[in-house]
Amino acid sequence: MNISSNIINKINTEKLKIFIKDIRFSLMMAKKDRVDYVYNTSALEGNTMTYPEVQTLLDGITVGGKKISEEQQILNQNRSIKLLFLMIEENRFKLDKNTFLKLHEQVAYEEALKWGEFRNSGVNIGGTTYTPPLAKELNNIFTNGIKEIEQIKNPIVKATTMFLFGAKNQFFYDGNKRTSRLMMNGILIQNGCPILNIKAKDKLAFNEQMIIFYNSDDIEQSINFLIDYYIKENKHLIET
Repeated sequence: MNISSNIINKINTEKLKIFIKDIRFSLMMAKKDRVDYVYNTSALEGNTMTYPEVQTLLDGITVGGKKISEEQQILNQNRSIKLLFLMIEENRFKLDKNTFLKLHEQVAYEEALKWGEFRNSGVNIGGTTYTPPLAKELNNIFTNGIKEIEQIKNPIVKATTMFLFGAKNQFFYDGNKRTSRLMMNGILIQNGCPILNIKAKDKLAFNEQMIIFYNSDDIEQSINFLIDYYIKENKHLIET
């Protein structure tokens, strides 16, 4: 998947001007919503644990009757977002491969075939006709893609593009959307914007949009979908 910053920078961002940059506020709100983010992110992956069960597990109490793999996924997601917060606080979050791998190492620990490194064979995406790039192409794709993403002017558009870029190229055996979502939210917080927390209740609409995106090269449609969703979910934060 090729990224063109020239094309993406033509997307109308007028409606995003309602968001005033405030890094301290954005980080504080992201931390406050950590459990909700972990729950929703895992639910989008098919995890059946309820919000109260996720909250209980993150409080250090084992939840009975649940698969170990589901608990592992929740704990991994919690560790990964905490790592993201730490990276931002210590000014270590960067739009680079090292950050991408470090976050994936936490996201996919003992869940994916490998974690903290790019895949070294082909993969499939269920429900689509799309075939992700060959493993030998991933380093060049990532390097070239990041160069283009860095040129995107609006931070919210930049962040959503990073998510879509990571999701479509499937750099890892598993945890691609979760890791790319963390990169997206790192960009948002670093630029003083609220995070994008895609809710479990919107799973169908989100999955339908991702299938459309996988089966075409029209990234603009998906960016606009995520922009509209972002505004819907976050406009209450700036309303007085």
